[in-house]
Amino acid sequence: MKLLCFLLFPSLLFAQWQPQTSGTDANFRAVSAVSQKVVWVGGSKGTFVRTTNGGKTWTAGTVPGAEACDFRDVQAFSATEAILMAAGPAEKGQARIYRTSNGGKTWQLVFQTNQTGVFFDGIDFWNRWEGMVFGDPVGGTWYILTTSNGGKSWKRLPTDRLPLLPTGEAAFAASGTSLITRGYKWRTHNYQRAWIASGGTGVGRIYSTPSREGNWQVTETTIPAGPTAGIFGLWFDARGENGMAVGGDYKNEKGDWANVSVTTDGGKTWTAGTPTNPPGLKEGIGRLTGQTLIAVGPSGTGYTTDFGKTWTPIDNSAFHSISCASGKCWAVGAQGAIAVIESVP
Repeated sequence: MKLLCFLLFPSLLFAQWQPQTSGTDANFRAVSAVSQKVVWVGGSKGTFVRTTNGGKTWTAGTVPGAEACDFRDVQAFSATEAILMAAGPAEKGQARIYRTSNGGKTWQLVFQTNQTGVFFDGIDFWNRWEGMVFGDPVGGTWYILTTSNGGKSWKRLPTDRLPLLPTGEAAFAASGTSLITRGYKWRTHNYQRAWIASGGTGVGRIYSTPSREGNWQVTETTIPAGPTAGIFGLWFDARGENGMAVGGDYKNEKGDWANVSVTTDGGKTWTAGTPTNPPGLKEGIGRLTGQTLIAVGPSGTGYTTDFGKTWTPIDNSAFHSISCASGKCWAVGAQGAIAVIESVP
């Protein structure tokens, strides 16, 4: 009977990524799923790709004038509107933000700085209009920009609201999920919470704020950090109470690290989760459906249905970033890799 079930329903016994054709060999570390149909991806060489049919076909393009840029994060709102964030040294002209409102036919350069030390790490939005970009510390604090008009213009957050960072602490522009925002309304109050993940020295830490213009606090996680190690990706539920951090060391991608930390109080305290299976560096995490969270990284992918207490391997596919919408997750990686997954056992 067991053999018959396996023959008739093999998909019930294992999960599997379904590769899709991106049409480019650019390296991807940014993906934003708007729905089951619409997904945007950002990559190296000024590349972006978009699908409006769930990945059956992808359209690739290059942002004019941005051929030297590496788009490490993307925020998409619809099939026509999206924002690309370029990571790289500002002094080399690579700290840029682009915006399109016509499906990538044209792009507007909405922000650029040449200030020495600026290096963008992530972008996220509380809602359609209000969002944030952050970068590595400049002058001892995170470099943070905010927008209130859908990314058409940006302003720097005053540094007096930000805690000082120790020497060597920074973030990883690896998956577009080292910054997470959650915006929602509860009774008469509008919440706009945000979290930033760090590494570089000591242990991975989480910087959090309860509001868009509020002061920031910092707490420690259980994930070790070092010059090439720390937290690479974050996930929070819709209310921002239950969250998970994943990480590792990009110079030791398959090392058996304590690479999972979880919180149930909005990031005020963090406890160790069980290391992922497969082990090693994990750079992004997303929710497929219900309690199922999928962690991706260059060492392979796995999922948990009990909030990090146990992990089940999916396969050894190497991905850098993941984004999920309406019961489907897309993951992206090097050499134009894109794949989708719709179910796990």
